[in-house]
Amino acid sequence: MRPNYKVELASGVFLALGVAALLWLATQATDYGQEIGDEAYFVSARFSNVADLKVRAPVKIGGVTVGLVETITLDPATFEAVVRLRIDNRFNEIPADSSTAILTSGVLGDRYVGLEPGADIEVLQDGDETIVNQSAVVLEQLVSKFLFNTNSDTDSEGASPE
Repeated sequence: MRPNYKVELASGVFLALGVAALLWLATQATDYGQEIGDEAYFVSARFSNVADLKVRAPVKIGGVTVGLVETITLDPATFEAVVRLRIDNRFNEIPADSSTAILTSGVLGDRYVGLEPGADIEVLQDGDETIVNQSAVVLEQLVSKFLFNTNSDTDSEGASPE
């Protein structure tokens, strides 16, 4: 039987294109694709738990991306995670009493930082730290609290103590 080089070549090209498409898809799924200009200012927030928040995760106000997570470090004195946020200068009117929360988006559970604007006249400046911060909600902790929560008002037979 004589080899058919055209079929083999077409199969090889098709396979190579498929692998290239998968690599492109993998890089696009992990890169948030957010472009924050060179003109930006930095704000930090402290959380007791950041769950699986990653560097370059978006910072959003009302669903609109206004910045990115620049770094995540651990404060050795308080054992809190310090998240440094890079906010685009186009959004320089964010009130100083704004709060931050680590939220989940999408089916895959990607984490992002949500900024909830306050009502202060003063605005966040470069180097400021937000005061009110809500850590990430971890599903395993919620399930554990639900499963192992006991009502201390009742004894083992379910009757109230007298």
